Amino acid sequence: MLTTTAIIGISSSLGYLLPAIIGLESMGIPSPGETALVAAAVLASQGKLQIELVLLIGIASAIVGDNAGYFLGRKIGREVLVAPGPFHRRRIILIRTGDRFFQKHGGKAVFLARWIALIRVAAAWLAGINHMPFKQFFLWNAFGGITWGITFGLVGYFGGTAGAHLLSKLGVIGAVVLAVMVVGGLLLLRRHERRVELELKAEAGIEPELLEGDPAQGSDAEARAGPAPQPSDAGSSSSAQELMQ
Repeated sequence: MLTTTAIIGISSSLGYLLPAIIGLESMGIPSPGETALVAAAVLASQGKLQIELVLLIGIASAIVGDNAGYFLGRKIGREVLVAPGPFHRRRIILIRTGDRFFQKHGGKAVFLARWIALIRVAAAWLAGINHMPFKQFFLWNAFGGITWGITFGLVGYFGGTAGAHLLSKLGVIGAVVLAVMVVGGLLLLRRHERRVELELKAEAGIEPELLEGDPAQGSDAEARAGPAPQPSDAGSSSSAQELMQ
């Protein structure tokens, strides 16, 4: 958190650059966007800035930055992840798992991510990489940016440094809640990865009964069925091309 002395020392002209930092954070560049918004709001409470402009710049920066991160993830991020190389199969599984997640919970994820610092940096990229429909992303992103910007801006404005201190306290609580959510998310992710891995093997021509169960039974089944067909390069390419669409 910026110190009180540093906040007071910022001139009015430079003060409006503080909420603009939110745009960098929203694009995926680690930046103290939340702290900058509160600092600008504190300056407004001291008469150095206009709170209306602080809120407008902060909200606009959040929305524009998130949209930039979305398109970067959609155009660049997915291409990088599906490109051949180390852990290619693992990356394909993660992408498919992410696609399913954003199909079911994309709107809620984008909105809630705006309120959690560590997730806020990557949310737009992840939505783009997993091809979340842009209209849905834009609406939920705008809703999150507006409500988040107004809430933190007004808390900083009316609460001053005390409000900023309160937000820092809440940030610790949020970090604990985030840790619990991460653990639960990892467990769910592993479950979805297993399901997607079975689907990929099935597409490759491996019999489902060979994927699970007793190894001895699997060997007998292999002897009866003969060698399983091997996936061709063309099949792998078509799978990657489907993911790129």
